[in-house]
Amino acid sequence: MPQARRKTPFSGKAKKQQLQSKKQNKVLLMPTSTGTNAYDVVSVNYQPSRGRGGRDTNRYALKFYRETEDELKIKKEDALRALSPVPEKEMEINSLDYFPVDLSFPRRPPWDFNMTAAQLDAQEHRYFKNYIDKLQASEQWKDISYFEMNLETWRQLWRVLEMCDILLLIVDVRYAGMMFPPSLYEYIVKDQHKNMIVVMNKIDLVPAGVVAAWKEYFVEKYPGLRVVYFTSCPSYNLRGASSDKAGLQVRRRKGRQRMCSEGATKILEACKDIVNGEVDLSSWEKKIRDETEIDFDEDEKEIGEAIIQKADTTYFAHERYRNGTLTVGCVGQPNVGKSSLMNSVMGRKVVSVSRTPGHTKHFQTVYLTPQVRLCDCPGLVFPSKVPRPIQILMGSYPIAQLREPYTAIRYLGERLNLPQLLRIEHPDNEDTWSPWDICDGWAKKRSYLTAKSARLDTYRAANSLLRMALDGRICLWLRPPGYTEKKEYFEKCDEIKYVKWVQSLSEGDAGESSPVVSSDAGSDHDDTDDNDDDDDDDDDSAETAVMANKFSALIQD
Repeated sequence: MPQARRKTPFSGKAKKQQLQSKKQNKVLLMPTSTGTNAYDVVSVNYQPSRGRGGRDTNRYALKFYRETEDELKIKKEDALRALSPVPEKEMEINSLDYFPVDLSFPRRPPWDFNMTAAQLDAQEHRYFKNYIDKLQASEQWKDISYFEMNLETWRQLWRVLEMCDILLLIVDVRYAGMMFPPSLYEYIVKDQHKNMIVVMNKIDLVPAGVVAAWKEYFVEKYPGLRVVYFTSCPSYNLRGASSDKAGLQVRRRKGRQRMCSEGATKILEACKDIVNGEVDLSSWEKKIRDETEIDFDEDEKEIGEAIIQKADTTYFAHERYRNGTLTVGCVGQPNVGKSSLMNSVMGRKVVSVSRTPGHTKHFQTVYLTPQVRLCDCPGLVFPSKVPRPIQILMGSYPIAQLREPYTAIRYLGERLNLPQLLRIEHPDNEDTWSPWDICDGWAKKRSYLTAKSARLDTYRAANSLLRMALDGRICLWLRPPGYTEKKEYFEKCDEIKYVKWVQSLSEGDAGESSPVVSSDAGSDHDDTDDNDDDDDDDDDSAETAVMANKFSALIQD
């Protein structure tokens, strides 16, 4: 039997260095995929060890530009400044304001079949390093917000763009203009001569007039672009709905998820219009019809079979409708509901879903029918000038790893009346509110206290509010240009009936979405696999359960 290695003295200084090194490997700067530490980059969701068989679990870890300590200090001090409410007109946004023409996304450099894998890899690393160097040397570097700095993740996008015949760009309709990179449209439609469909997801969270206005904006601004509506939470997938005068709602999803046939039908119609009979899509049409006719008392009954494949990211020579199969790529930023859309179109869970950005590590190929396959790409944060507080509200950056949440609370509080919606009292009984006051008021209401000193846990309260905003419980939506002047027109236009049809709402149900949605409402992440905010969700459920109880008035008395 082999003898153990002889123990050697280990000083306290050496132990301290070991712990510091281990901590640095976990949360601080990690080498970028270009093999350089020249950029101040933080790895998100970094795992300290390799997976089974020596597999690198951090290959697709999210990597973002890291803020300096001075920047954080200034932002924390600004959290004490009073809120300045903005008018509705300033909530109108234009995509071109946040995606300048000279700010494009990285593209796979030219290649040919005579190149070896090593040559391709070296060329792509060199190209990506030059791309980052060029951005860093430009005058707009300080204005650029969080964006993906991991080459491996961009390779996922390149592969999907090469494989697909039709590209679905999924956007959260609440922030649609900030999730649509015009450079991607130019590349797909004009350079690659492929078709692009924008899927406006989560339309159940936004008034129908705003949804119709965003569709008109995209169709007029970008020729040849098709826009469809979608939601993973149509009325028949929810059990019950109630609300009080403050706008709080309780909406819970049913245990058995049905196919969202209205949204799936809209996507099918757009694809049929594009392929123009070159691919037989009758099997897809039959699948939607069969799923619609299922008696959902039969819990185990399923239509068809999902075949899931994980593909590599090497170069791919595209052939339109290869072997009579339509390939549809699904691209979008984190937390827009790409995986939830695939699950809803299938009528059951085939792709894992999570609130945490970066959960989908690599793209997966799901065969909807033998003639239709979907490619799910990991969530990608494109280079842009979108303000970082909005990126946090959009879910582009993990809230749990946020070092300074109060700037995002300010952006939210200046556009929504949070004290009224949350029904909180000012901690100092004053009339003016600051982001810090709102967090203190919420911490007091929810009894968020620090462990030792029992002070109000302001950071936890801010974290809770941002999660509520991400899930749609606190719902902020932005408007397209010119919406305020044409608001009455959009609220009565013919497009409203199609929005309500996708939501599966009757005319009597048609009302504006409430500013605050509680419990599991309006979230495309109900099937989440992570438990980062279980404590907060449990507290929310307890509070909203009282509101939903018809005897709650007697209980309070």
